[in-house]
Amino acid sequence: MLHILNLFGRSPFAPLQGHMEKVADCVLLLEPLFIALREKNYIAVHEKASTISELEHQADLTKNDIRNHLPSSLFLSIDRSNFLDMLTNQDGIADIVEDIAVLLTLRNLEFLPAFEESFFLFLKKNIESFEVVRKIIQDINELLESSFGGAEAEKVKTLCEEVAFKEHEVDVLQRTLLKQFFKTESTLTYGVYGHWMRVFEATGAISNVSEKLANCVRMTLDVK
Repeated sequence: MLHILNLFGRSPFAPLQGHMEKVADCVLLLEPLFIALREKNYIAVHEKASTISELEHQADLTKNDIRNHLPSSLFLSIDRSNFLDMLTNQDGIADIVEDIAVLLTLRNLEFLPAFEESFFLFLKKNIESFEVVRKIIQDINELLESSFGGAEAEKVKTLCEEVAFKEHEVDVLQRTLLKQFFKTESTLTYGVYGHWMRVFEATGAISNVSEKLANCVRMTLDVK
């Protein structure tokens, strides 16, 4: 408790930033997780999935700690509901990563040449979207110092627009991925086909929630 309260004393955003870094620990394991799958190293897939689950749990604990110890004076500078929306969306990203990790442990999936390259481009763009919103949260103290205006506010608005554009790029890549994946439909069992579709959907959700988080920050600017 003291740790969280001390963070609030330094900045209303410090606990949010600390939580974001725990979320980032989860996201940054996604590419190694899928590389292990590509190499059919299913032992490594399970090990990395287990690590992701533990990291997601740590992010959950931090989220709950923040919610339980929000000082009322915090919200002189930012809207309470916006702050909680940011926290919820951040935590949602960690939840998505854990969902993906669990999916990859339920069945020994195999990449097919028809869609392997497209998938990794799709994955990379989702991670890029997250990294932009992570930067927004990392730099958010500068917004507070500038009273949510001026050059810093314009910089954040530009980054929010970048997240939105990357989410659009993800949608384009996902359509290409699905077209290529559908060509393999006749070679896959119904179960494997459906399992891959769930993996694609969960992976694409990373950029969707990243955009929602960026929009929460943008709303904070708009009400100032």
